[in-house]
Amino acid sequence: MSFDMNIWIDRLVEHEGMVLMPYKCPLGKLTIGVGRNLEDNPLNAEEKRALGDYMRGITINGAKMLLRNDIKRAYGEAKKLFKGFDELNYDRKYALVDMCFQLGYKGVAKFRNMRKAIEAKDFEKAHKACLCSLYAKQTPKRAERIAEVIRTGVWK
Repeated sequence: MSFDMNIWIDRLVEHEGMVLMPYKCPLGKLTIGVGRNLEDNPLNAEEKRALGDYMRGITINGAKMLLRNDIKRAYGEAKKLFKGFDELNYDRKYALVDMCFQLGYKGVAKFRNMRKAIEAKDFEKAHKACLCSLYAKQTPKRAERIAEVIRTGVWK
């Protein structure tokens, strides 16, 4: 993995926000930190040890530890889902990792047309496919930003 973890942490915090107390996300899932869905992505033994009684809240450092682990997971998922992932530029890689972070492997796997377009390096088509989705309807500002990064290869 060749990326600046701190930059990707900042970008995801911008998209997700950071909440140090457990809360229910819009889908009703127990969540903490920077969008960590505890029901679908439970804490591992190491995370439990580091966080202690997380139901009473976590620290900023604890939230960032979870986020680093989630970024690594999402990076691995993006590599599996997108042929030629390693050849993409830095910001396009980030955009796909951001999608895997938010939607999970199964969610991004459904973007068949977008995935084919990215593999063909047709970023205009991938941009359009990204925006013609439930993802774009549910989180329009984020989806527009991510689709634009896919199209241009530049984070703004």
